[in-house]
Amino acid sequence: MSGRYLRLACTAAVAAAQAVLAPPLPALAAPGPERPVAELLTDLQQAYRQAEQATETYNATAERLQRQRAEVTRLDGELTSARRFLHTSRTEAGRLARAQYQNAGGLSPYVRLLLARDPQHALDEGHVIGELARERAKTVGRLAEDERRQAGLARRARTALDTQLTLAEKQKKQRDEVRTRLSDVERMLASLTADQLTALAGLEKDTTAAAQRKLTTSGALSSTTPPPSPEGDRAVRYAVQQLGKPYQWGAAGPTSYDCSGLTSQAWDHAGTPIPRTSQEQWADLPHVPLNRLRPGDLVVYFPEATHVALYLGDGKVVQAPRPGAKVKVSPIAANPILGAVRPDPTAQPLPRYTPPTIPKTAMAGPDESFGTL
Repeated sequence: MSGRYLRLACTAAVAAAQAVLAPPLPALAAPGPERPVAELLTDLQQAYRQAEQATETYNATAERLQRQRAEVTRLDGELTSARRFLHTSRTEAGRLARAQYQNAGGLSPYVRLLLARDPQHALDEGHVIGELARERAKTVGRLAEDERRQAGLARRARTALDTQLTLAEKQKKQRDEVRTRLSDVERMLASLTADQLTALAGLEKDTTAAAQRKLTTSGALSSTTPPPSPEGDRAVRYAVQQLGKPYQWGAAGPTSYDCSGLTSQAWDHAGTPIPRTSQEQWADLPHVPLNRLRPGDLVVYFPEATHVALYLGDGKVVQAPRPGAKVKVSPIAANPILGAVRPDPTAQPLPRYTPPTIPKTAMAGPDESFGTL
């Protein structure tokens, strides 16, 4: 199958898979003034969760595309080198063939030895011819191996490029999906009255406060905060330095972040790289109970693991909440908790720990990963 037809087939398969895995966003009900605020909030929660899920899917594809581009570059370099070696082998094989022809003559080595005036010279000449033949055989063998290697690399390079093109098309579709979902939310919010927006903000705040009280009184969260590891301390301090920077879907700093962009960059700057997306962080990193949380651990939210924040201690997290919001400090229960993971499970905690200073304004703004833009 040619590369063109392979790309078309892959693109069709991706489109079909997306139609199954990412169904269109359900139409939001008209927000008229008669609708209860709780219903409006439920719609917004669903819309933002779907938008964030689409964002994390986009991020995962972007990471794969970045790795694939690096693979294409690596294979291109290997292919160039293989072609250079092949050219050298062909040149050497030709040179040896000419040398053997020029030295061989038309008689067998035995006849030349019988007729030679200087038998020793004939023996030496025969030795040279034999060496040339053996060297040529080795060179021909290398030539055949170089040809096989070049052909294999060329096939791998074509396949890698086709995969890159497929991922680029998939990323574009996912980008458009995020934009569509966010546009639906924006239109709904734009149609709300000032009273409805105020009521929504109040309901969000009350919901978060109630969830935080329930979590702390249940005993699921420890009343004391153990010290972080040195890496966790660096991750926390990096995240705190980003307070006030805007949320931007698909962003991983340094001027803006989405939720997993903030957590992945915090740990990258701490010297412990972790996966880029919240789903990968939840799937790949060791899980830790909430009552054993220490600063720097990651708290993952929603059943689909579509939101993530970095634990500060004392029941608080630093996070990039949602579009229109800024990196801020929030109660850990601002969103439904799925669980927590620890990027450095074998690292020892610091013997002494002084938490970073948190500005009083750090908790201003929306806490939940859904709501007003």
